[in-house]
Amino acid sequence: MAISNVIERLGRAIFEAPFGGGRISKDAPELAEIRLAVLDAVKAKSHRASGKSVFPYNSVRIELLGVPEDQAAAFQSEFLRGYLADELKAGLKRASYRFPADLQVAIHTTPRLPKKGEDWLAVATEIEERKAPEPATRTRRPAKLIIVHGTANHQELALSKARTNIGRTAEVFREAGPSRRNDLVFNEDTEINRSVSREHAHIVHSSKTGEYRIINDRWYKGAANCGIWIVRDSLSQPVHRGERGTLLRPGDEIHLGNAVLRFEAK
Repeated sequence: MAISNVIERLGRAIFEAPFGGGRISKDAPELAEIRLAVLDAVKAKSHRASGKSVFPYNSVRIELLGVPEDQAAAFQSEFLRGYLADELKAGLKRASYRFPADLQVAIHTTPRLPKKGEDWLAVATEIEERKAPEPATRTRRPAKLIIVHGTANHQELALSKARTNIGRTAEVFREAGPSRRNDLVFNEDTEINRSVSREHAHIVHSSKTGEYRIINDRWYKGAANCGIWIVRDSLSQPVHRGERGTLLRPGDEIHLGNAVLRFEAK
């Protein structure tokens, strides 16, 4: 493949493009020649494993020789890099080659002309260690519980912890010793408060999803009722015991026996 038939023609196509210099059209036939040359070079660096053709490298560096300096920017453009990366992956896939999902292509040019017997295009491959992108940290939504019915140690409680316990007493003990400490406590002896269990519920916040979920902790015999309901859009739903609990949404009313809380979040 002579350089005059590819680089020079493609260089002319760039500056003769109807939308101005510095552009390469996907319809330029020279792009197909570069794509085929790269694909052939990549296949030559592959091997067979378990009856499959394998290209194990995730980094492909293409060097084009004989590119004038005033045309280098177009050849090193994001367009050409992306085009060749997409075409390379598509070609390998069509040929049933296995290749890394993070396969990337880089393009470098030099005005140096090929020496005798030297090709105008060189392909180098390597395996690069790439760090997995760190998960984006979600900004915590300010959330709080507001007492609607009942008397607790807080009229409003900001949900600033990963877990917030709710119950009738501040400290909960069992035969084996301390069980837990409640953050929202209905400790006054009133008719409404007496309907709240010592370990009635807890709310957990997920830093990954930003969700708040309420979990039923109430110990009860039989299946008469679960002691916790969520009222949302004038419809109620029970919160049954289970590890996942129920997702809370802003404006939800939480009924703990006869006590009522409102969940608010921005």
